[in-house]
Amino acid sequence: MSNHTGGAGARDSAGSFPANFAAQLATEVTDPAGRSHVVERFREQGIRLPTFAELADPSLIDPDIDTALADVDPDFADPLNLFRVHWFNDGNGGRTDVPEHVVLPSELTGTPAQVVVLFGNRFPMIGAHKVLAAYSCLAPRVTSGQFDPVTHRAVWPSTGNYARGGVAISRIMACRGVAVLPENMSRERFDWLANWVADPADVIRTPGSESNVKEIYDACAVLAADPTNFILNQFSEFSNHVGHYEVTGAALLTVFEHLRQSAPAESGLNLAAFVAASGSAGTLGAGDRLKDTHGAQIVAVEALECPTMLYNGYGEHNIQGIGDKHIPLIHNVMNTDVIVGVSDRATDGLGLVFNTEAGRDALREHLGAASWVLDELGHFGYSSICNVLAAARAANELGLGPDDVVMTVATDGFEMYYSERDRHLVERHAGSFDAGAARSILEHHLAPDARSEHAPHIEVLTDRGRDRIFNLGYYTWVEQQGVPLEDFNAHRDQAFWASLRGLPRLWDEMIGDLNDEVAATFV
Repeated sequence: MSNHTGGAGARDSAGSFPANFAAQLATEVTDPAGRSHVVERFREQGIRLPTFAELADPSLIDPDIDTALADVDPDFADPLNLFRVHWFNDGNGGRTDVPEHVVLPSELTGTPAQVVVLFGNRFPMIGAHKVLAAYSCLAPRVTSGQFDPVTHRAVWPSTGNYARGGVAISRIMACRGVAVLPENMSRERFDWLANWVADPADVIRTPGSESNVKEIYDACAVLAADPTNFILNQFSEFSNHVGHYEVTGAALLTVFEHLRQSAPAESGLNLAAFVAASGSAGTLGAGDRLKDTHGAQIVAVEALECPTMLYNGYGEHNIQGIGDKHIPLIHNVMNTDVIVGVSDRATDGLGLVFNTEAGRDALREHLGAASWVLDELGHFGYSSICNVLAAARAANELGLGPDDVVMTVATDGFEMYYSERDRHLVERHAGSFDAGAARSILEHHLAPDARSEHAPHIEVLTDRGRDRIFNLGYYTWVEQQGVPLEDFNAHRDQAFWASLRGLPRLWDEMIGDLNDEVAATFV
């Protein structure tokens, strides 16, 4: 393996990035002392890192590691669980050849297109795909020596799942993780964090809820004054985008190829679109992969109560996990094709329908939903329901047909939101949810004659629309966060994004070098 303390190829790749982004995208060892501490700590703890290639295709994982994994609980803080940070888990500790997914029937989606949803609650430790984003952000910093597990605390700003993923990855990598998230996120998030952090003070609650990302940034600015705090901001770490392009994109392509091979020869399936709520915009990076390989359109989604992209708007909402009120630095806006707004009244209401007996009975009786469909709906958290609704509406807006596939992800399952469900039962239904209430929600959000009311909250972007949204990012990143204007403007150009595509290969070489140096024994 190449020596990343030198190597012209690595230097050339890193040197092509704007100065403000070069450190986070380093492809060589930049702090030998920090790297030395990483090696020492990993050797002590028996830690080996998976490559991005292994996470994209877990069949590449060493068989000895697979054997050892059979005895490891996916929810434990065991270093071997790093090798489960991928989409090919079966939810019971095993692995599948094709990521688990569902093709939703048209009676539920209201579109003839095939809406395909990958399940994110199969990821280890946190039951959400954000653990992949956390690994993608920390691994390059560790291999380059920038992050020193002896002297640094990893700070994870989030509206929930990324902070949990970051704390999990930190603990497995034998370093200290700090979660920064709004105080009004679901109780289940805080209960999980209480069991995983080293110190209760490592959970920092900021004012507000899902819409209050600025308050998270403000807290991180205070923390950053202490040089021992290492901020890993998912909204501006391009490795978040790179990880999803490489790993989530590969998983989606595997599912699509499986569907294509299973379909009748005459069908000619077309991968028409990828849909994801904006959030940090990391997951949208998978859409870039699908566009590169299949020409898929990229659909970004936001809460209608806070329509930043659609209407330059602001507000509060409860679609937990999608962030808003700003444009993430890592959102490839100029490659985005469609914006969809989804109301939290829809996601809150359907969360009740999908996760109560009265609701499931209504789905069966009024929409003809089969039992196998009902069994899958508990795998959809609020942002997952948002993604599904947006996928269906985008498919209809784009005029897609039965041979068109629209892909999206269920970022987490509803197990993170039972407390929110119970709160909505009390606040909106006086503690009782019956067939009539369930039917009313279905008629408003899923019945065929009700879907048209949402159509105005879709924008098929022109270059002017993309420019408008891109320019909104200026106020957050240049005026508030101090990104140099030249660097900010650089990521308007698709050449910048194309320059990221080779990073996983270079990072994998660094991971391989680190693993060789650590030379830990696992079995």
